[in-house]
Parts: sequence; structure tokens; C-alpha cells
Amino acid sequence: MAYTTQADLITRYGEPMLLGLTDLGMPASGQIDSDMVARAISDADAFIDGYLRERYVVPLASPPPEISAISAAIAIWKLHSFEPGKKIEIDYRDALAALKDIAKGLIKLDAATVSTVTTGSTGAMITDRERPFTEANMKGFI
Repeated sequence: MAYTTQADLITRYGEPMLLGLTDLGMPASGQIDSDMVARAISDADAFIDGYLRERYVVPLASPPPEISAISAAIAIWKLHSFEPGKKIEIDYRDALAALKDIAKGLIKLDAATVSTVTTGSTGAMITDRERPFTEANMKGFI
């Protein structure tokens, strides 16, 4: 399941922006290129999963709203062939900062976490063996 949808991107950024970013044919078709949008969303989701993989079971079964917003910000940034506007750039940087905080555990998500693997031991194990060189067998050398 994708963390955001084309409809979410239209709601957040408007149909004219998506049309301008995806309708690159000559002559323009006047339609949003759904394949291009789906590819940007897929890339954004894979990028997000890379950050979440250490703490959460990915892909998230039901993404929390903050992940949907992060996915939308990254996807719209990826759709820009040329330099994005200041707002898009700020949203992208904020999304990256949030992902880093989630990866560090500073932001907690309402999602299934990865169980930690334990070895069953409680600490370091030291094996003591008989010393090969003692004061008795080194007599005459010391």
C-alpha cells in the first residue's frame, strides 16, 4: 500500500502543479501522467522504508498521517525536473529531518515495531585457563 496517492498530491498541491510537472509531451495532452506520479510515489515510499526499516515493520500496513505527509513532500519534490520552489524545498528538507528523527527514535509512530533479537546471554563470557607461564616454571628466567 502506498503511503500517499495521486489524489492526496492533488489535494495538497493542486491539479495545475501536477499537470505542469507531469504533462511533458509535445504537444501537451492536458492530462496528469499517472505513471510518472506513481513512480515518484513508489520512489518516495522506498526512501521512507529505508529510514523506517530499523525500527518498524515495513511497508507500514496503515501509514500514520505524518508518513503520508512525508511521502507527499518527497514525491512532489521528485517530480520536479528542474529546481523546485522554495516551499517544496522546505517541505522536502522538513520531511528528511522528520525521517531522521523517526530513525533515531525521537519521533514514535503508531505502527508495528521490529522485535529485537536477543542472544539469551546477559553479558560477556570469560573463559579462564591455566596460565602457561608461572613464577615456578619461569624460575631462572626472571
